[in-house]
Amino acid sequence: MSERYEFIDMTATGPKAVRTAFANQVAYCRANDARVTARVVAALGALLDKPASEFACRIAGWQGAPLADALPLRAAGGIHALHLSEAAHELAPIYADAEDINDEAVIAGVVRRHDAALLPWLDGPPQTNEAGRSSNFIAAMLWLTDRELPPRFDCLEIGSSAGINLMIDRYHYDLGGVHVGPQPGAIAFTPEWRGSHPPMHTIEIASLKGCDVAPVDLTDPAQALRLKAYIWPEHGIRFARIEAAIAAAHEAKPNLVRANAADFVEAELAKPQAAGTTRVLMHSIVWQYVPADQQARVTAAMEKAGARATPDRPLAWIALEANRTTHHHELVLRYWPGGEAAQTIAHAHAHGAWVEWLAR
Repeated sequence: MSERYEFIDMTATGPKAVRTAFANQVAYCRANDARVTARVVAALGALLDKPASEFACRIAGWQGAPLADALPLRAAGGIHALHLSEAAHELAPIYADAEDINDEAVIAGVVRRHDAALLPWLDGPPQTNEAGRSSNFIAAMLWLTDRELPPRFDCLEIGSSAGINLMIDRYHYDLGGVHVGPQPGAIAFTPEWRGSHPPMHTIEIASLKGCDVAPVDLTDPAQALRLKAYIWPEHGIRFARIEAAIAAAHEAKPNLVRANAADFVEAELAKPQAAGTTRVLMHSIVWQYVPADQQARVTAAMEKAGARATPDRPLAWIALEANRTTHHHELVLRYWPGGEAAQTIAHAHAHGAWVEWLAR
């Protein structure tokens, strides 16, 4: 779709910022093929006109930065959980994307009746773990290998949520005809590939470790249900993927620790790095949730470690993050030594449906 987007201040606070956050999220969902989620978020936004419950009042009077806090998605996750648990049957027509439904009236009624159950969903950021985004990580590693970095990767991930992308060595990827990983793999990914294919190389994932401030245990049914509530309901393939990830976690849990991004990165970068190995920091759709002071610490730690990097022990930074102005997701890389300047090598769908390869 063709829309004009204006710069959005992620740090803005106050009632106007709350309204802007909901409007922005509706546009963002529509741009990423999430019509049902857009309907839910729009109906929740309408509650701001006359908040008539504690849940709505807390949203309207949000004390933080609503866009950076992903406030609309916190609220939408609570509504989706009520639908998934069949606690609010009146939501079914909306989630079936039926026409001629008064979304605002339905959502307002659900919020009134389930106020207490919805309030806890505002207490923390969404857990938007999505395995489809890992195709970008693998493509980036192929690109790094093409720049003569060692094809053996020690991977560190921040904002790992349930650690679904800490199991990428168990998945199979078809990236524009370039195949990577075991076959058939715990999950198989074939994103629509736009542009030339990534470089063809054999790569090895030597290790995977991640952190999250509130890690999710995929083997706990209650925690898994919460994770499913944050999946956009339009995307049925994502539910199949999370079930496959749950099964994989039951076989062997991902290496996931409880820590904030800055503490984790500083500690891991201080550890010795094996020769012939590329150490990689990677993250997807998480940077906006990292507090500014931690962003600065992570950046400083990476640049300090990058200054020590050598061709035999290089360092790379792979980031797949949203550009809130263009509503594109950009795959941006830096590496040391030799690639210190950030390079955007791809645009991608929010949940892995397609990748537009920009690299030459």
